[in-house]
Amino acid sequence: MAMDIKKVRWACRRGMLELDVILRPFVDGHYESLTEFEKVVFVDLLTADDPELFAWFMGHEECKNEHFVKMINKIHKLNGAVL
Repeated sequence: MAMDIKKVRWACRRGMLELDVILRPFVDGHYESLTEFEKVVFVDLLTADDPELFAWFMGHEECKNEHFVKMINKIHKLNGAVL
């Protein structure tokens, strides 16, 4: 079951401003429209450490979790990121 939106917003508060800039707009604009499975994947993605998340989002490291990769790509697409 997906997490309450308020808890998800809180979980998006990271120690790196760069991650806040990526995650918060996505949650505010798109989280509610995700499927239940996607919501679970997103919340699971948030359990990763900040340096790991940053490396995945910036393309510095390859994420081995295919569900996370799909979610990262979706976040980039919906946030309008150009990599």
